[in-house]
Amino acid sequence: MAKPYNSLSCLIITTFTLLQLIFPSQQVKITPPPLPILPLPNCAQLKWHQRELIMFFHFGVNTFTDREWGTGHENPAIFNPTRLDANQWVDTAVQAGVSLIILTAKHHDGFCLWPSKYTDHSVIRSPWKNGQGDVVQEFVNAAKARGVDVGLYLSPWDRHDKRYGNNKEYNEHYLAQLQELLNNYGDVKEIWFDGAKGSNAPNMTYYFDDWFAMVRELQSTINIFSDAGPGVRWVGNEDGFAGSTSWSTINRTLLSIGNSNADYLNSGDPKGTDWLPPECDVSIRKGWFWHKSQAPKNLSDLLEIYYKSVGRNCVLLLNVPPNKQGLISESDVQRLKEFRSAVDTIFSTNLATKCSIKASSKRGGKNGGFGPENVLDNDHLWTYWAPRDEDKDEHWIEFKAKDKPLRFNVVRIQEAIGLGQRIKGHEIYVDGMKIANGTTIGYKKLHRLEKGMLSGHSVRIKIIESRAIPLISSIGLHFDPFWNPNGQGDSGPF
Repeated sequence: MAKPYNSLSCLIITTFTLLQLIFPSQQVKITPPPLPILPLPNCAQLKWHQRELIMFFHFGVNTFTDREWGTGHENPAIFNPTRLDANQWVDTAVQAGVSLIILTAKHHDGFCLWPSKYTDHSVIRSPWKNGQGDVVQEFVNAAKARGVDVGLYLSPWDRHDKRYGNNKEYNEHYLAQLQELLNNYGDVKEIWFDGAKGSNAPNMTYYFDDWFAMVRELQSTINIFSDAGPGVRWVGNEDGFAGSTSWSTINRTLLSIGNSNADYLNSGDPKGTDWLPPECDVSIRKGWFWHKSQAPKNLSDLLEIYYKSVGRNCVLLLNVPPNKQGLISESDVQRLKEFRSAVDTIFSTNLATKCSIKASSKRGGKNGGFGPENVLDNDHLWTYWAPRDEDKDEHWIEFKAKDKPLRFNVVRIQEAIGLGQRIKGHEIYVDGMKIANGTTIGYKKLHRLEKGMLSGHSVRIKIIESRAIPLISSIGLHFDPFWNPNGQGDSGPF
């Protein structure tokens, strides 16, 4: 039984109540975030966006026949890498700043890099490790040891298997191999499907819906890549270039694997009902498999690809093929080191952090939490500048140099895509003069200025069209010493 209040307790309670009536507490009103604009990325897609650069390894019998598309009649005995070292592959990827690597577990020739129970056209008939080897397992083990995520490519077109062309039998066979890969090799973060096949290939209906359902059942955090997603879409070419307008949104009902409109894939759709961001696949060499006669692309080509993929709201999937020894060639390793060093050099310094900053308005007032200072922190998703809802005019954010003028040739803008992709048009001004304009931004937009380095005291970014109030998560002003369109030379940003 509770004790009755004594007189002192009653006095304290009465006094406290009177004080509350005389001096009511001031409730702090926290302004909530704005409503999202659908569709939204899921958790796996958000993580994918943040990777920016991932890597492909095309490896198989084509490596030893000097082909791009195998015939399916190759003798498995030709697959005999003398020094295969998946650790070297992963080291190469890590040095390039890559956090996800994808292996061609089976290409169109049907040769399997793992000992599949459903075919003997695999490593079990290779002299490599006396038929006891498993490239997929070595790949997964090397990645796991370095904290790198893995993806796998299992070609739907199989030029070796005699069941190909028989819809029921081949789909059962394909699903069986898919289950082997997704059950036996741990977490897989991306699975790659495509519609590639030769014009003379037998008619074949792939049961993609069945495949995708099985994938999701076996790996709940995976991204499924294809022309039509449902996790990540093809960009529509193999040059590594996205459209200058690049929406993460698209209508999947208008897509068909192997038959989708390349222009639609390339640009996406502002009215799209599905979040299906584009992945830009391109090889560091001319071919996808290693060929002795080919060399890696030069640094300027790789940087152009970077600006037109990562800089256009995409993830860049860069193929780096192992050679006949089973190693990444030294020329490719060195070019990747140059590439990573160049990207770090360009973006390691943000000149905007040395500026004062103001905006047309901000949501929630002085202490609302959505001020323009958020674009200079290290969170590029969940902190952002947001203008007031009631502002219908132009939205802008401006940086002003505190002393010496700013000298830069790259402008980086990022949206808070966790609440949807919004911006449809924007312009950039230096000291009141328009120096660049564009449409979409998405996760990241990079403007490499056509005229090269500019010098000015103020930089204003205007949002001129948007699906809802714009949410800018990050802005950077950078100097790229490798970009000298007018022969300016490397005079640096200072």
